[in-house]
Amino acid sequence: MIRYLLALFAFILPLPALAQGAVTSADPRASQAGQEILRAGGSAADAALAMMLALTVVEPQSSGIGGGGFILHHDAKARKLQTIDGRETAPAAATPQRFLGPDGKPMPYRQAVLSGRSVGVPGNVRLMAMAHRKWGKLAWPRLFEPAIRLADGGFQVTAPLAARSAQLAPAWGDFPAIRAIYAPDGKPVAEGSTLRNPALAALLRRIAAEGPDAFYNGPNAQALVAAVNASRGAPGDMTAADFAAYRAKERPPVCGRYRMWRICGMGPPSSGATTVLGILGMLERFDLKALGPNNAQSWHLIAEAMQLAYADREKYLGDADFVAVPVRGLVDRGYLQRRSRLISPLRALGAYPAGNPPGAPARRPAVQTEPAGTTHFIAVDAAGNVATVTSTVESAFGSNVVANGLVLNNELTDFTHAPEVGGLPVANRVQGGKRPLSSMSPTIVYDASGKPVFTVGAAGGKTIIMQVAKALIAHLDWGMPAQQAIGEGLIYFSRDGLILEQGTAREALKPELERLGHRVRVDSLGLKANAAELTAAGWRGAADPRSVGTALIP
Repeated sequence: MIRYLLALFAFILPLPALAQGAVTSADPRASQAGQEILRAGGSAADAALAMMLALTVVEPQSSGIGGGGFILHHDAKARKLQTIDGRETAPAAATPQRFLGPDGKPMPYRQAVLSGRSVGVPGNVRLMAMAHRKWGKLAWPRLFEPAIRLADGGFQVTAPLAARSAQLAPAWGDFPAIRAIYAPDGKPVAEGSTLRNPALAALLRRIAAEGPDAFYNGPNAQALVAAVNASRGAPGDMTAADFAAYRAKERPPVCGRYRMWRICGMGPPSSGATTVLGILGMLERFDLKALGPNNAQSWHLIAEAMQLAYADREKYLGDADFVAVPVRGLVDRGYLQRRSRLISPLRALGAYPAGNPPGAPARRPAVQTEPAGTTHFIAVDAAGNVATVTSTVESAFGSNVVANGLVLNNELTDFTHAPEVGGLPVANRVQGGKRPLSSMSPTIVYDASGKPVFTVGAAGGKTIIMQVAKALIAHLDWGMPAQQAIGEGLIYFSRDGLILEQGTAREALKPELERLGHRVRVDSLGLKANAAELTAAGWRGAADPRSVGTALIP
């Protein structure tokens, strides 16, 4: 009777806000894996790790344990935020000339990317192990069950996976292992067809049974190293010792204030938090709420702050274990206020040089390329713990090198290929054991009481930073719910001027932005974001309408 009354009471009265969890990812099968783990009593971290494994199977063109990632975790009981860096590392043999040809110039993009030379030691399995030790509740093997079922039993191919397979299949003449899985008999897998990956299922079983060392030592590590070093075009120079030496690292989060909120993200080798906070810090003096989302001046101001913040990114960011990165200076409120004074509401600057934040070393800016890959996923459990993760293999199918059914990353091409500019070393140059600069920007927003209320992350190369900044502005300044905030059209830039996202309300801004002095074009941007927000009914997830992703509750 007591149990009946309690159940009736819970039905009649709304549950407290933190009693409802949520999951969201860029693929419905991954979201279902996270939901399954939460329903089984798992923590937010458990659910996020299960989603990472499921995405390894169903979204191999974007992410997986053959790559790396970053996780932000909020512990509701301890009221503590921690971050783990699982970014890939360069082999010990790597030198600053890694991607230069015999003439001293950067080698052709295709040759650099589709090669073993582009592969970094994958970090996601060590990231998973550290996260599970810290915040996991379920047994390690349980997290692998959804992904193993998908790899063994098969899954329906999505439109994005089919499209990427069709795009890359012509290049797979020199990559028989990936062709055998994603273009059997020479025909790229079709949307809606069933795909199985028994070799990947076997690998996942080994790691589930034996732990992370089964990935980084022994037969699997040997197979991955052999595939990397035997690849055609530009073979790698990785060793079993490189694999065995890999360690995920806990890093201090980078936080700053924006109006009444505290916004936290990932520090170097991510450039996400410093650049997002740079954009927001320069915009804080403007009343974006009053201007609104349909006003060209709002987007003019955002565009100016964006280009100034990215200029600082290109000059100062890199792996802080190897180069001095002025993190505090880049997010210093006084510095950002001075940078903001460069912005005129009436006219585009036209030129956007890097600034001189406190503690900045002498350095030259160098542009780093970063293809539009990656994925983001989020889990919140009933206790209010939040795990928000961005993971990547970099380009479509990474390096296109496959071993044991696993797609390996091409993350090392995220290093700046020119090791020095104007006689000064580039912060993001290649070095053995170093982690390449990343735009991945998992972010958590805290309210004035210190409670997490919003989390967001994205995929899409260097647009990731701007997607996150845009979603924060849309949610915090314009009051948009999470789903609308991440779906809002983007403004970005190239060396030729601003880019307005095709097929969105941003297109209509072109004439007015041109009157303000901007060069403007309209183009598609290949965006994909996921978010979650705290509502009166509990946490609610959001998946980008541009993607096939879903958001679920336990």
